[in-house]
Amino acid sequence: MPVTKTRTTAKSLNVRAPNRVSHTYTQRLNASASKVFPLLCPVREAEWIDGWNPVVVLSKSGVAEQDCVFITDAKVHDSIWYVTRHDPARGFVEMIKITPGITACKLTIRVRPSKPGCEAEVTYAHTSLGPEGDVFVASFTSEFYVQFMREWESRLNHYLKHGVALRNGG
Repeated sequence: MPVTKTRTTAKSLNVRAPNRVSHTYTQRLNASASKVFPLLCPVREAEWIDGWNPVVVLSKSGVAEQDCVFITDAKVHDSIWYVTRHDPARGFVEMIKITPGITACKLTIRVRPSKPGCEAEVTYAHTSLGPEGDVFVASFTSEFYVQFMREWESRLNHYLKHGVALRNGG
């Protein structure tokens, strides 16, 4: 009896080019890489980002680790973050952030020594998941990103110097 093969046609799949934007910024931080890297964590960020309060953090160790999952509030849908790589020895962390219907994002951070402290190379790559994501991707300009990264850098350096978070609005 002959075997009949079925073919999936391109018409049945919705394949299209991604609407994506990616930016990288290198922060200059006033502490050693070994002091900075642990602060890049969904739990420890509450120490230096005023108002940071994830909805839930799923972690065996209680802090950032590979396969840690956390959820943050977002305007339309909560965002789900998944730590895909966490390598403190190499100062590298990679996370995937999904905001349903809006964007899928890959965040990578590389922390390395640099006199007098360290530097953190931070890359966000956002891919639109629909019309609202298209609007977000269009607004994620290099100017916006530089401002966002400078604010993050300022907040982290303030914490490193004073041991407390820089309060919003002052």
